[in-house]
Amino acid sequence: MPFFRQRSVRIHYEEGGSPSGYPLLLLAPGGLNSALENWSRMAAFNPLEVFKQDFRMIVMDQRNANTGTSTGPVETDDPWNMFLTDQLNLLDYLGVRGFFALGFCIGCSYALGLAQKAPDRLTAAVLCQPIGHRPEDPDVMFESGLSWGKELTARRSDVDMATVEILLHNMYRSPADFVYSVSRDFVRSCQTPLLVLPGNDRPHPHDVGVAVADLAPKSERMDPWKDADLIPQTVEGVRDFFKKHTPAGALR
Repeated sequence: MPFFRQRSVRIHYEEGGSPSGYPLLLLAPGGLNSALENWSRMAAFNPLEVFKQDFRMIVMDQRNANTGTSTGPVETDDPWNMFLTDQLNLLDYLGVRGFFALGFCIGCSYALGLAQKAPDRLTAAVLCQPIGHRPEDPDVMFESGLSWGKELTARRSDVDMATVEILLHNMYRSPADFVYSVSRDFVRSCQTPLLVLPGNDRPHPHDVGVAVADLAPKSERMDPWKDADLIPQTVEGVRDFFKKHTPAGALR
């Protein structure tokens, strides 16, 4: 079980797929329990299986996911940037410069954050059922985070619920808007090619996914995509999108 350590942060990661393939960072579903085990039990398809011949895949437990083994301080001032920094630091450690990202759920917000923080490195991204804010149902992600926090504080004596609530406020209520990690204005200017697969339930509002696809100038949308009989077509569409955007000369 490999770990990347940097000061007080320890990130559990694994690699899979083709060592000679273009790097693909997998950003798992599960909210603040985003962890590599979720690919086999929570996603509509498991990229580690369906793309094992295509890409060099890098998967990780996000910091402090209760279902994973990555650990670190609960930093409340800029939590989205905290997670993005973990992700980029891991890629640096592995010697990866340019990369694709594929996110489900909260992983879509991470991927959009990477497009803003490291636009010269993120080559293209696929966003599967993005999380997002709806004014008529504003607390779904905050409530999910409270459940995560109660479990975390039960096993971490250095973290209390007051700290958890500040973290959640700064992730989901400041501002309570769009995909949380980036603004609509950023998405309007985003030059990273995106393939958006909108969600269709409470934490993954369909309208938010459609808005991302409509705003981003270099976006494509696949909708519908999640029905069982559509999954083979969806997988091929994702594969084709990444292949289309693989930089010339990247693979030798």
